[in-house]
Amino acid sequence: LQRSTELFHWKHLDNPFGRSIMLLAEAGGRVAGFRAFMRWELGAPDGTALRCVRPVDTATHPDFQRRGIFRRLTEQAVEAAREDGVDLVFNTPNPASGAGYYKMGWSGVGKVGVLVRPSWRLLSGRLASPPLPRIGDFLDPAVAVPEGWTIPDRPGRGLRTPRTTAYLDWRFRRHPTAEYALVDTEGGEAIVRPNYRAGRRELVVSDVFGSRGDAAIRRAARAARAQYLAAWFSPGSPERRAATRAGLVPVPGVSALFLMARPLRPLAVDPTSMRSWDLALSDLELL
Repeated sequence: LQRSTELFHWKHLDNPFGRSIMLLAEAGGRVAGFRAFMRWELGAPDGTALRCVRPVDTATHPDFQRRGIFRRLTEQAVEAAREDGVDLVFNTPNPASGAGYYKMGWSGVGKVGVLVRPSWRLLSGRLASPPLPRIGDFLDPAVAVPEGWTIPDRPGRGLRTPRTTAYLDWRFRRHPTAEYALVDTEGGEAIVRPNYRAGRRELVVSDVFGSRGDAAIRRAARAARAQYLAAWFSPGSPERRAATRAGLVPVPGVSALFLMARPLRPLAVDPTSMRSWDLALSDLELL
């Protein structure tokens, strides 16, 4: 993920779910640490809207490391979220920080796997990987996500991000570093983005909509100059079934992310069980 002022504004200030909870640790007039909890919203199957936060950014100045600043800022941010009426904290920490979250009361929800559809181009081997892949290099024609684009959202089987017009615009059209394209067919649409992984061209299927989402994925596969397609959707979801019909299969033993959660009040759904979630890759990764 390319760090930039624009990306910081996108996540923490321009977010349609609200401005982030941000805390600074100061020592002797110097900034010792920073912690940000990004706002989010999830819809529960009973129609309840849950106010959520996602711990996504943290930094400790090298002169102040190993003094517990990360933990203290995180715990203070949790209390600030609780006082603000937040229902749930969830995130996808890296392995280095995962153990610390367990100690602070988080629960492991489970691994987020990978669905893959290889193409014959996979045999062409590894390529140079520019830092910012462009969608036009992967897909021709590449149709940008239009302003004001909207979809008829479906009810969630579990905890699901509402696909409002404001969310779709912010998430897929106004991302400052990643490029997204809209691939549509009659009855189905897919949002895709280019990526390089281990020197190979990967077309990520970030989200799928409509009853013919599988047709949109197949159209993207035919049009893409990628070595494989990658995606992930919650098991049992309509999007997962569409991806399976389009030829994407799970890769055994491979996971892209690990989901953790911490409810801040009793909820009607158990957020520590993967069965309680209804997700696409776009819900979890911030690319």
